Amino acid sequence: ERGSTTGVPPLKPPAPRMLVIRSNMVARLTSAALLPVLATAYISSGVAPASFGMRRGIQSVSRPSGFASASSSLLPLASRRPIARGAVSLRSAYTTTEKGSFPSEEYRVFFQEDGKTISPWHDVPTWADKKNGVVNAIIEITKDTRPKMEVATKEESNPIKQDMKKGKLRDYPLDIFWNYGMIPKTWENPKAEHPEMKAFGDNDPVDIVEIGSKAIARGTICEIKAVGTLAMIDEGELDWKVIGVAMSDPKAKDVNSVADLEKAFPGQIDAIREWFRNYKSDGKFEGGKWVGITEGQNSFGLKEECKDMKYTAEVIDETAEQYEQLMAGKVDADGLSLK
Repeated sequence: ERGSTTGVPPLKPPAPRMLVIRSNMVARLTSAALLPVLATAYISSGVAPASFGMRRGIQSVSRPSGFASASSSLLPLASRRPIARGAVSLRSAYTTTEKGSFPSEEYRVFFQEDGKTISPWHDVPTWADKKNGVVNAIIEITKDTRPKMEVATKEESNPIKQDMKKGKLRDYPLDIFWNYGMIPKTWENPKAEHPEMKAFGDNDPVDIVEIGSKAIARGTICEIKAVGTLAMIDEGELDWKVIGVAMSDPKAKDVNSVADLEKAFPGQIDAIREWFRNYKSDGKFEGGKWVGITEGQNSFGLKEECKDMKYTAEVIDETAEQYEQLMAGKVDADGLSLK
């Protein structure tokens, strides 16, 4: 489901760490050889902090035990900074450029690859390592923040913007406790009924919830191990929520199943389910739980189960196939920007 304030001035990314090189190695190293090392030290240093919400007069709320808060030392998104293609390769760098002040209706985050404007939806591969269940993901919302940011599927180049509702910038009613984004080159077809859920797609790329311990900057393109998925039904539409852990997280190597995920991050799958069930409801989140709910809840199919990695990969492949049908003109784009 995607849908005068002073902006926060962009800060320069921190300088790369100094490298210690033995004197007898200097003659053997060229500046070209150092570039991948320097670039790695430079990538993805900033985030949009939770303090943005406080600047807009929104107080933070209690969160369930086990949720880590975004570090106060993390910096706002820089106006132009390299973005991680992955933990290993930087053979062609993604960058982002902000336009407009944040928060505002005009604010956008545009993506570039090797200096050329690209679409984060159409020009980034779905899979980073399909054999091991690792997808590329576009982080739209940094954990512990409220502004409802999203890839603009109906705008050319599909920049990230803040969602609007009833003519106003949209915020969640409380912080989202995980990094949240989308999987490129996927699409949930609103004209295709799921045979088991009997619900049609929500006309958006597949969402992904990154469950790891660190806040990830808005606009980051990162590799996430897709471990499980929930079948959320939002106002009658099927809205898959893939759950995974960033490959940069120290726990990622040990998480290869839903059971592993629950062991590494106990209680978080249930917390994700309840957050998405209730965030549109008339209830309130107090003392780490939802209270006073009478209406407005979302529901979940598949007996509310978090399905395993195999099922998750099938969901991603199925929605990638629907995306290909969209791009081939076999399905009406109905206002979506396909470039």
